[in-house]
Amino acid sequence: QVQLRESGGALVQAGGSLRLSCAAAPSGRTFTSYTMGWFRQAPGKEREFVATINWNGDRLDYADSVKGRFTASRDNAKNTVYLQMNSLKPEDTAVYYCAASERVVRGIRKYDYWGQGTQVTVSS
Repeated sequence: QVQLRESGGALVQAGGSLRLSCAAAPSGRTFTSYTMGWFRQAPGKEREFVATINWNGDRLDYADSVKGRFTASRDNAKNTVYLQMNSLKPEDTAVYYCAASERVVRGIRKYDYWGQGTQVTVSS
């Protein structure tokens, strides 16, 4: 099991940058046991995938909408994963969640642990 807590959300102008952090508190397993993901949910919309990073950070994947602007990274010594967001757009406005995964079912990664989210608002 792992507890997750996001931070770093804020109000920022379009074109600006933010870095989100997600601090993990694992119990029973080490932080490196988890593939970490970032997701977001805008008002009235479904939650959507943003980025994923594997245990040592050498495999990353991004949603097309954020490729080239967002970068996920992790510091395993600090049990923390980050999302650097550059060139922010109003459509990036959402609650951002980090999530942890330790399993894949029929080829689909399952995220079983979620943080409470942090609000990112991008003004035009």
